[in-house]
Amino acid sequence: MAHDSFRPRGLPTGMSRSSTRKTRPGAGVREQLERTAMKVMKNAHAPYSSFHVGAAILLTNGKVFSGCNVENASYGMTNCAERTAIFSAVAELGPKIEIQAVAVTNDHGVACSPCGACRQVIYEFGPDAMIYFQGANGPKQAHITELLPEGFRLK
Repeated sequence: MAHDSFRPRGLPTGMSRSSTRKTRPGAGVREQLERTAMKVMKNAHAPYSSFHVGAAILLTNGKVFSGCNVENASYGMTNCAERTAIFSAVAELGPKIEIQAVAVTNDHGVACSPCGACRQVIYEFGPDAMIYFQGANGPKQAHITELLPEGFRLK
């Protein structure tokens, strides 16, 4: 699901998104992405785990996409919220997207970082992405390479 683009606070006028590469997203980005993730989390299809997850991704072009987890009776066919958001962005914009930030929320308020498969997909489209999630001791943020130190791209 695509959302209106936004310009995170903290970007000086005239500075392009590409010129801010290797920097952390501006103030307010986490909060906006978390709000978007919480909203879409309500659409999750989780009849087996009753664990609803929402994710929102910010692309370097300022567009935001969201997704929720979609479970299946064949558990391996379940899709995580993070990948749902990323695949929605690819479906709408094509494979040349670049993720700047990802926020993940859940309806249980428990620690919930992206799974290994999601980490690799995030890395594929955002090797410099910042990830916001609930850690064991409260809100956390980590660069994707902290969560997936040996991520790879076949390019």
